[in-house]
Amino acid sequence: MHNFASILDYHLTQRPDAEVIAQQDGQRLTVRQLHTRVNQLAAGLSELGIGRGDIVALLLYNQPEFLELAYAANRLGAVFLPLNYRLAEDEWRYILEHAQAKAIVTEPEFVPAVDRLAGSLTDLEHRIQIGGESASPWIGYEDLLARHQGARVEPAEVELKDLQRLMYTSGTTSRPKGVRITYGNLQAKNLALILQFGLTSADKTLVCGPLYHVAGLDMPALATLYAGGGVVLQRKFDAVAALRAIQEHRITNVWLPPAMVNAVLEVPDREKYDATSVRVVLGGGEKTPEPVLRRIMTAFPNAWFADAYGLTETVSGDTFLDREHSLSKLGSTGRPVAHTRIKIVDEAGAEVPAGELGEITLRGPKVFAGYWRDEAATAAAIRDGWFHTGDIGHVDEDGYLYVDDRKKDMIVSGGENIATPEVERVLYEHPAVLEAAVIGQAHPRWGEVPRAFVVFRPGLEVKADELREFCQARLAKFKVPARFEVIDELPRTPSGKVLKRNLRDIPAKD
Repeated sequence: MHNFASILDYHLTQRPDAEVIAQQDGQRLTVRQLHTRVNQLAAGLSELGIGRGDIVALLLYNQPEFLELAYAANRLGAVFLPLNYRLAEDEWRYILEHAQAKAIVTEPEFVPAVDRLAGSLTDLEHRIQIGGESASPWIGYEDLLARHQGARVEPAEVELKDLQRLMYTSGTTSRPKGVRITYGNLQAKNLALILQFGLTSADKTLVCGPLYHVAGLDMPALATLYAGGGVVLQRKFDAVAALRAIQEHRITNVWLPPAMVNAVLEVPDREKYDATSVRVVLGGGEKTPEPVLRRIMTAFPNAWFADAYGLTETVSGDTFLDREHSLSKLGSTGRPVAHTRIKIVDEAGAEVPAGELGEITLRGPKVFAGYWRDEAATAAAIRDGWFHTGDIGHVDEDGYLYVDDRKKDMIVSGGENIATPEVERVLYEHPAVLEAAVIGQAHPRWGEVPRAFVVFRPGLEVKADELREFCQARLAKFKVPARFEVIDELPRTPSGKVLKRNLRDIPAKD
């Protein structure tokens, strides 16, 4: 039985009264209670006609219902689709339409937006609301469960190749791509993390990164649940609340990308919180300087800070830096997890020697099944069984990976990926803009923020504030450029490609 939802049945026989999910300052569920609710929810979704292969979208902050829905959808052989709640309505529309979502589950804050979108989404049949008053066409989440008291739904028989979930990633194109994560991918990732970190039923993971993000969900929350441990959910990240949760729940592991770990380190009185229970802090996203690493080691005195490399396409967590070499291999993201291979290749696809730069390629059961409804992108990314990440790096003589450059045109802002063509596409929609190019600009808090260069059409120049408002109406807030620079023309190669390295050399204007 490869169905992820069936792990609940196993743990029900082993530790039925163990606390498995806790909302910080809120609801707590034992294995027995979670099992009961998941079965009721699966019966309710089945009543609505949700079944094998159907897509159920989740537009939610971190809360127990998110995980209940993941289990319940899988129990039916259906597929869940986490939506980034920070996106703009137009971005949600594209994803829901492209994914052909049959149902969406959300909370009151997002109900008006979903209502505005629903009329144009021909595949969307059901809208389910958690909390608040639900009036037709909305269905109340708890009402759906209440109609199926005592229900028991057997987990659907699935194959390793079957789709477990869809996750949309910014990638490097003007529209996000749907990453097809299979049961085999998830199973291999869970096993890899259990082996890497020795996860057991004694572990408790604090989830303060968003569950819509592959690292928030998988680094290592789902692996902890698979091993029989528990998770504590923070609705939205708050550094002080995170420290309080660590102390109160005796957290053993947590994923903290650079923006979050920096926020925790800046809490003025963090020493008053007991963080000695933490044995692993998972990092990743950018290189950790030695002074920051030493501060992390002070803040979490018993913890191994495991710098990491991973992608949505591999369910995250492909390499981790071992504790023994935290300082001697500083700047490395470590060596591959179990059953994952790394090869650095040149433009012709040939492996390069240790120490030489090339493209990072990955192979193994964690590598995704391809992009949803995009055969061309799949064929370009997976060649001869190797996933070509587009990232540039090298390995040393000991097999440790160093990531030297990110995906082409990618900005990482506060742990969020921003594909510059997404922002450029919106700028090109403005009637005054003739050309546009976007690069990353260093930022003390977020790591990077978008910086836009625009060439206006003759006689149509507008103020930066107008461009900002135009972008704000069409993009998530974190994707809106922090600066707009007006130039006469974009630097280009003879073939017409924009030379973004030249733009990075242009000093920012005051």
